[in-house]
Amino acid sequence: MRLFWIAALAACLAAPFTAPVSAQDMRLIMVEEDGCIYCARWKADVGTEYPITDEGRAAPLLPVDINQQPPEGYSFASRVVFTPTFVLTVDGVEVSRLEGYPGEDFFWGLLGRMIDEALRPAS
Repeated sequence: MRLFWIAALAACLAAPFTAPVSAQDMRLIMVEEDGCIYCARWKADVGTEYPITDEGRAAPLLPVDINQQPPEGYSFASRVVFTPTFVLTVDGVEVSRLEGYPGEDFFWGLLGRMIDEALRPAS
């Protein structure tokens, strides 16, 4: 598992985040629950700075409790089982997800890659 995260970080560093202007409505839905230590860790590490980052401006955060349905107007590809789960949506439809919180350094790289792929024109 450790090699997976190292490879994921290397891939993210090789493809830096760029956020071109897009008319799409992109959101990052954080599915969380009370008592989740990894949710609390994310909030401490990332939560306060997220809204002022390029990623936070490209995909504003929408927190959702795991015991609730997806917010109205949003659909997930499958049921969320783990917290935290970060679901990236474009125009209300899930385009990718990150299950768990791998730590601040990995999170930014993985999220940047998710956003970059979501903004890439379909070929």
